[in-house]
Formats: sequence, structure tokens, C-alpha cells
Amino acid sequence: MTHEEHHAAKTLGTGKAIAVLTSGGDAQGVNAAVWAVVRVGIFTGARVFFVHEGYQGLVDGGDHIREATWERVSMMLQLGGTVIGSAQCKDFWEREGRLRAAYNLVKHGITNLCVIGGDGSLTGADTFRSEWSDLLSDLQKAGKITDEEARSPAT
Repeated sequence: MTHEEHHAAKTLGTGKAIAVLTSGGDAQGVNAAVWAVVRVGIFTGARVFFVHEGYQGLVDGGDHIREATWERVSMMLQLGGTVIGSAQCKDFWEREGRLRAAYNLVKHGITNLCVIGGDGSLTGADTFRSEWSDLLSDLQKAGKITDEEARSPAT
């Protein structure tokens, strides 16, 4: 990698904020995947957030969404399970739950969402992605987010 390519890689995430969540059952490599998202995100200049307890944490917001640091993932690789937790979330299967999740992402300034899980987890992520513009429009019409927040980069 040339010096220019190295510098360009270190600025790819500038102005972005990535949230990472795990969903579904535990599987080998989940913590390694979370570790990689955090480390690469920070290396490229992005802010990175953990979403604790999967989609439920995304819907509930508050303390479930916390900024990740380089140090907070340093001991993660050798641990089993998922250190940021995973939970069943019936709320997310309803549009109102996804509306609350979108609100929480916008209010944290999160521009990208990384979902680590299986088929059901990724189906939920795809549904969320396909509704994103409409969810933002509804939040804006309800006065819950500003015009500027609604125009922020898509998650």
C-alpha cells in the first residue's frame, strides 16, 4: 500500500458514524466480527457505536447505544457469545418499532448500520433499509427530527 493509499484509507470514514449490532443466536466468530467493524471503523476515521441487545437495543435506544473505543474491543476476541448481547425483538417486526429504531439512529448521528446475524437478522435489516426514507419522512412530519437530520446520509 502506498503512502497515499494508506492516508486515503484512514479518511474513508470521516464524517460517518457506524452502529454495530448482533442479532440471533450465538455463533463462532461473532465477537471477531464486532471487533473488526469497530477497529476498521475507527481506523478509517468513523465514530463507532455498539448497539447492546440487538434490535431490541436499537428500538429502546438510551444506554443501549454506546460509543465504542479501540480499548473496549481489545479483549473481545477470546470471549465466547456476543459481548454486546442479542435479544429477541418483536417490536422491530412492527413498523412502530422500526420508527423508534430510526429515531434512535438519527438522534445519535449514526449514518451506517452493520447487522451481524443470520437470515432473520438480515431480513430485518433489509426491511429497515427499504423503509428508511419513509421512516425519516414520518419522523420529520411528526416533528421528532429536524429537516437537517432528515437530510443526513442514509443509514
